[in-house]
Amino acid sequence: MTQENEINAAQDENSCASAEYSARDIRILGEIEAVRLRPGMYIGGTDSQGLHHLLYEIVYNSIDETMAGFCDRVMVTIHADNSITVSDNGRGIPVDIIPEMDITALEAVMTHLHAGAKFGGLTYRISSGLHGVGASVVNALSACLTADVKRDGKIHRQEYERGIPRGDIHIIGDTEETGTTVTFLADSEIFDTISYNFDTVCKRLRELSYLNKGVEINVRDESSDSEKAFYFEGGMSSYVRCLNRDHSVLHPTPIHLSATIASTMVEVALQYNNGVAELTTSFANCINTREGGSHLTGFRSALTRVINDYARKNKFIKDSDPNVTGEDVREGLVAIISAKLPDPQFEGQTKTRLVNPEIKAHVESVVGEGLTFYMEQHPEESKAIVNKCLISAKAREAARRARDLVFKKNAFETSTLPGKLANCSEKNPAFCELYLVEGDSAGGSAKQGRDRYFQAILPLRGKILNVEKATQDKLVEHEEIRAIVTAAGTNIDEDFDLAKLRYHRIIIMTDADVDGSHIRTLLLTFFYRHMPELILNRHLYIAQPPLYRIQAGKQHTWIYSEQAKEKKLKELTEHKYTIQRYKGLGEMNPEQLWDTTMNPATRTLLEVEVGDPMTADQTFVTLMGNEVLPRRRFILAHAHSVKNLDI
Repeated sequence: MTQENEINAAQDENSCASAEYSARDIRILGEIEAVRLRPGMYIGGTDSQGLHHLLYEIVYNSIDETMAGFCDRVMVTIHADNSITVSDNGRGIPVDIIPEMDITALEAVMTHLHAGAKFGGLTYRISSGLHGVGASVVNALSACLTADVKRDGKIHRQEYERGIPRGDIHIIGDTEETGTTVTFLADSEIFDTISYNFDTVCKRLRELSYLNKGVEINVRDESSDSEKAFYFEGGMSSYVRCLNRDHSVLHPTPIHLSATIASTMVEVALQYNNGVAELTTSFANCINTREGGSHLTGFRSALTRVINDYARKNKFIKDSDPNVTGEDVREGLVAIISAKLPDPQFEGQTKTRLVNPEIKAHVESVVGEGLTFYMEQHPEESKAIVNKCLISAKAREAARRARDLVFKKNAFETSTLPGKLANCSEKNPAFCELYLVEGDSAGGSAKQGRDRYFQAILPLRGKILNVEKATQDKLVEHEEIRAIVTAAGTNIDEDFDLAKLRYHRIIIMTDADVDGSHIRTLLLTFFYRHMPELILNRHLYIAQPPLYRIQAGKQHTWIYSEQAKEKKLKELTEHKYTIQRYKGLGEMNPEQLWDTTMNPATRTLLEVEVGDPMTADQTFVTLMGNEVLPRRRFILAHAHSVKNLDI
């Protein structure tokens, strides 16, 4: 059959299908069936992140009781079989009959997507989670679930299987306590794997404890016999203090602002340090709004306005001088913004951005009034903050002048590519790769071994500038950084333009030794601080050159890890072999470098991604910041897990 005939046949088939379209083709899914068919609509996916989301959704129900003032203790247990138990001392889910539904309130909450006390606004004025569908979604995606409710002097139990009740509620005992305990096992038919990460769970529960002052959250992992408890009387101020623990701070006590406006609770904690990076995180009803939103906009607007007003009122800024910018006032800032509101509106189910328009004004009012009062009452701390902002403004202006001096237009907006760049012939960026290669020797091998059609090579001389410590004017003047940004074509910071990216894969390729690791970390720091969109849009990668070459007879094997080496050597116990250790890319000839590290058919690339921005920020600050002691503690704490480090 010709291609034209195939197309005509397909069109005829589609035409017949359309002609027969009728009411019998419409399928009405039950609520539980709909969740199981499309779990990604509710929890984002069936990977590890989606699995952990199940645990958090049940915890959110307990946190709702905390925010309502009826719960101060939550216990989470990860059992050996990877089932989860979440228990709280709240009021307990009601177990009486809902007349119009003719089922108990517990069964309604567990089996109907939009059944719960979060919609009327009386029982839960503020709630987190999936807008009242969290428990039913968890139930639908669990192989089995048991709900125990302590209420009215009795312990009530109901069991479910894949969202369907196994029977009615029955009483299993007496109690003087109140609360809800939910035990569930995620369904292996739905999820790729059923395995929880204790550290990941702890991080989220610690965060919830910070955001809800006075609640105690315990978590235990039976498999590793690990247990942690979180309780922070200082709440968000303790959170900020923790994030600044590796910094020198401008004022010893975080600034804490809080008020309630029109049923919206606004709470802000902030503290300045001597660094240059900003770490501001926003939450709406305890959900991390990673993309910010109206509450973050209100905070930043008020912060800039109050600092400028104070600086002008106290003559830190002359009448003829311009105001400091938002970028200036956020340098070295660590801030947490939390808004708890009755009817949060988010962009998308994943809740990464809050869009309630009225929240901007609420947050702006709370921060404006509270911060103004603080600065008037604390002149020494306020002077230190304003001076830092003014220094940031001067550095920004110095960077602008440096750009003008280096190039007629802009340091990073020149049409002339770096002279040492060996460009590729392909013009479509989607098919192009740029290798950032350590040293001229390795760069020479890479230029000879590459595929010139789509692979470009930019050799880097020595270690680039540590941008964690440098001001922007120093960054602009640095030759290697200018070469990287000019080759990429995107500019940096507020001038970054992803549409101008010349290569959709930027690959860091450094030696497999200590110096190579240091150079790689310096490059990652630069990209994370000044070109984060490259990482967020999956354009940054790390090449994996081999560590060893094992020759046995006429056969050779490239080895990329110590574990693989040990495994291979065990296989060769009765054979003669030689082993060569490669510390530098320059030790390989062009053909070897192509075969092991650059050939798309055989190479291994690691994609750079940011799992959690706050953790990533703390890691860069610790490793690349000014403080020596935190870096030493980090290295000592992680030394046991480093297998390939040559010292």
